[in-house]
Amino acid sequence: MRLLIQRVKKATLTVDNLPVGSIGQGMVVLVGIGKQDNEEDIEEMARKVLTLRIFNDQNNKMNLSLLQTGGKLIVVSQFTLYGDCSAGCRPDFTQAAEASIALPLYEKFVAKLKEKVPDLVSGSFGSYMVVEIHNDGPVTVYLQSPRERISPNL
Repeated sequence: MRLLIQRVKKATLTVDNLPVGSIGQGMVVLVGIGKQDNEEDIEEMARKVLTLRIFNDQNNKMNLSLLQTGGKLIVVSQFTLYGDCSAGCRPDFTQAAEASIALPLYEKFVAKLKEKVPDLVSGSFGSYMVVEIHNDGPVTVYLQSPRERISPNL
């Protein structure tokens, strides 16, 4: 599982040209599900998103988590995080999970995050989406599930 997380001042999500929602301070999380991912990855990565200390404390140090700041979330599926361009200029997506595997895992990931951030805004799996991001900092963090870090090309 691969996540690209951006700390934002505000963000909006549009799906198929229809506004879905917007947030103030928080995170936009782009989610890629790989062939090897499973429910253990969902649990670990959801915990990591909620506790990742990328928000500034009173001393202007990145020391606070989303939960500590009351920040909001936009979560969007993005299989292109598995695009491999090492053998040419056109991305190879063979390591991305098929929709039949990725969709239920994505939905479980969103549900897990909603346990702690109930008003989370989520994208529509497989739809055309526009995410307007006002990156704060800018702060952008890339995370991989533990299994992905061990063997990225299973």
